[in-house]
Amino acid sequence: MGIANFLLILKKEIDMAKETILILDKELHTQWTLKTILEAERYIVLAVDTIERALQNFNEFEVSGLITEYRIDQTPMAEVIRELKRGFPELYVMMLTSENIEEKEYKKIINAGIDDFFLKPLSSEKILLHLKKGLRQRKILIQKRKLEQRLNQLNQNRTPPHL
Repeated sequence: MGIANFLLILKKEIDMAKETILILDKELHTQWTLKTILEAERYIVLAVDTIERALQNFNEFEVSGLITEYRIDQTPMAEVIRELKRGFPELYVMMLTSENIEEKEYKKIINAGIDDFFLKPLSSEKILLHLKKGLRQRKILIQKRKLEQRLNQLNQNRTPPHL
């Protein structure tokens, strides 16, 4: 097997590996609906209803994406997301809400690191389209970070030319 064939097989295996998506929503019906949609696409899905359980899952699993409600137990999620993004900068975050959000609050949400923001209800096609786009961007960010680290290693191991 040539190296080109090996790389092609490796790429297909990587593309088939599905990411873990965490759903944080108080509504069990929303959790169930999202879980069903995502599992049909072969994602690994974790569904929780508290911020504490969500944070615990980030410590236990490699979470690729978060789908969350705008407010959990009267806590606006923007600050929670900002903190999560500090520890997991490549995390894709989709926020859903049925609340009417004012422009000032919308800007705060987006500036906190939310990648996509939608009003409920929305179609499963729209959820999947944006999730897949966000996860592709996440993979690019991770690859970029790895390449930068590798380049830094190569530069550090490089011996300076003799004068």
